[in-house]
Parts: sequence; C-alpha cells; structure tokens
Amino acid sequence: MSRIAVFFADGFEEIEALTVVDICRRAEIETDVVRVPVKDAENCGCGHRVTGSHGIALRADSLLEEVDFDALDMIVLPGGMPGTKNLESCEALTEQIRRFDKAERRIAAICAAPGILGRMGLLAGRKAVSHPSAEEALSGAEIPQGEEVVVSGHIITSRGMGTAMAFALKIVEVLEGKEKADAIAQAICYRA
Repeated sequence: MSRIAVFFADGFEEIEALTVVDICRRAEIETDVVRVPVKDAENCGCGHRVTGSHGIALRADSLLEEVDFDALDMIVLPGGMPGTKNLESCEALTEQIRRFDKAERRIAAICAAPGILGRMGLLAGRKAVSHPSAEEALSGAEIPQGEEVVVSGHIITSRGMGTAMAFALKIVEVLEGKEKADAIAQAICYRA
C-alpha cells in the first residue's frame, strides 16, 4: 500500500487539500493529514488544529515533527493563501522537499503551491502548471496551456481548486494505477 502525507498550514485551500485526502483514502492509500507550524506562531498552542483559508478548522492526524519521511511515497502540497506562504516558510518541510527531489521521490503541488517548487529551482526544464496568478514563480518551467494536471518526472502539478478532483485522481493513478483511478472516478460519478 502506498503512503502519502498532505501538508496543511493555516490558510490552506480546503477543497484542494481535502479532495486529495478523501480520494486517496477511497483508493486505500495511507493518507496522513500533517499540520505544519506557522513560522510566527510556533508556540501558538494550536496542537493538531489547523484552519483553512475560508475558516474551516480541522484536526490533523500528525504534526510535522512526527512524520517519518522515509516511509512516504509522496509529499502533497495544497495551495491557498496564506497557506502556501506558510508551507514555504517552514524550513523543516522545504528541506524534505529538496531531499525528495534529489532522490527523485514523488512530490505533488496544486494552485499556488507549485510556486514553492519553482522558487526552489525544482521546476527548471520541466513542464508544470499552477494557478495563473502564481505562474511567474514557475522559474524555468514550460507551462502547457489548457492542461489541468501535469506529470513531469516525479513531480505532479495542477492549476487550482477547480482541478482538485483531476489532481487527486492523478495522484491515485501514479501511485496505484489507472485502473484504480478510473474505478474511483466512476464510483463518484466524475467525468473528466
């Protein structure tokens, strides 16, 4: 069974993050919701509680410091503001992203979050997409027009909330195969 972690920082885009969690759990992918601390609020006492950009609060499964990155098959970064900025400001997370990239282990990012990878220099020479407002951060990437989700080597990127279902199903396809992704799409009445 594959195992992923979806990283939630305060200000995450709820639909992007929770769609991945829901679809991957339906696919029987072990999916961990991980709270990433906000740089200016490291000792906020929030524990596992994290709040999205539209005020939806939830309890994460784990805290960042509890994650066994060696056991993961993929890191998933949802977008949203200021969630994306909060993910990027977490040095412990960006160190792991660099480590995953160097080892060509899978990374997925949606909406503004591909900009994190772009600013880190991880998209140069790759195809990648993001929310149109974040495209300038995709340094050195080829941006295919009209594509909702792009797989380029070990990196998956997607445009935004409206592409969250396609993004989640692509994660399932990459980890568990097209047949599994198609079965889930059919079960939930999703049409591409």
